[in-house]
Amino acid sequence: MSTESAAIDAQLARWSETLSAIARTGLAFTQNLYERERYEEVLHVAADIKASLEETKELRREQRHFVQEWMDNIGEGIPGYVTPKVAVGAIVGNEAGEILLVKRPVSGVWLYPTGWADVGYSAAEVVVKEVKEETGIDAEPVQLLGVVDGMRMGFTKFGMYLLLFHCRAIGGEITPHPLETDGCGWFTRTNLPTATAGVGWWKDRAFAAINGERCIATFDVPRIPMWRDSSNAR
Repeated sequence: MSTESAAIDAQLARWSETLSAIARTGLAFTQNLYERERYEEVLHVAADIKASLEETKELRREQRHFVQEWMDNIGEGIPGYVTPKVAVGAIVGNEAGEILLVKRPVSGVWLYPTGWADVGYSAAEVVVKEVKEETGIDAEPVQLLGVVDGMRMGFTKFGMYLLLFHCRAIGGEITPHPLETDGCGWFTRTNLPTATAGVGWWKDRAFAAINGERCIATFDVPRIPMWRDSSNAR
């Protein structure tokens, strides 16, 4: 796939997920039957866009399933307000200046420990829990390295924010989770596994933090225009 085609697909995915979120949020709040019909029609349009991104005719016929899945996840009122999912990632360093990486069982890709945020835990608590569950290592959060828009970075085709923490290893032993990982270990800056995801954007910041630097948390700067040109807004 060419760079231009990938950019077009990313934009279509963004439009589809945004339309779906607007429609589901509207359905969560409105009691007006006319408005509900309009929002459901928007969901169908979003599903058409999503289906157009799929490569096979079999998947393109899943348009109705996309709509049904979205409809099944509509809450009422505030619980139904559709927002990006939240994931947390952990850059864990040890005294030797190494980083802790895990190997994903399906893709075979290596990455720092990461997982979805759980209700009832703070973001930092989730980080500690995820690192322990995936690797057996006890970690202490030190600083927030950044907040990343997953769709903008190309990690996902749905709305997702990643909170990336720097943590210090304070105990435990390497014990890979049998279901969530296919192995884990410590690696230096110069011997990262070949199939390590996203090193171009996180490696320098990660090892700077591991080596004791205090980092200012990064974030995705606003695009210009952010969405639609304000002069065309209605």
